[in-house]
Amino acid sequence: MKKIILAFICILSVYAVAAQSAKSEWVILKSNNLKCWECKDVLDKYLTKEKDNTEGGIVQWKINLLQGEVRIQFLPDRTSADEVRAAVNNAGFDTDNEKALDEAYKKLPPSCKRAAEGGGPQLRKPCHIKPYL
Repeated sequence: MKKIILAFICILSVYAVAAQSAKSEWVILKSNNLKCWECKDVLDKYLTKEKDNTEGGIVQWKINLLQGEVRIQFLPDRTSADEVRAAVNNAGFDTDNEKALDEAYKKLPPSCKRAAEGGGPQLRKPCHIKPYL
């Protein structure tokens, strides 16, 4: 009888812990200067560091170079969508209607700059595929 009661208490405690954990959310951010593999590498490195800074608030991300967007999964009890957007801006990339920080933007490779400033993919040179060296 004691084993049954103990097992029942264990099962209830597992359900209570699972109910308290927050569900993760996704935010999709469009960026006009996120078009090539160099940009992807820069953003990957920055988000990896930011993942540690937000105490695991950022769970994972997926970058679509052809669409110029990044999907970021985060835990809303540790960070917010606005903080995630700010992290991408701090990496030097524009998001939706917000411009990147100037000092971070200046550090980006030329192919990651805004098209209005002469950056972006060059004619007949696909940059969304990493070249074999």
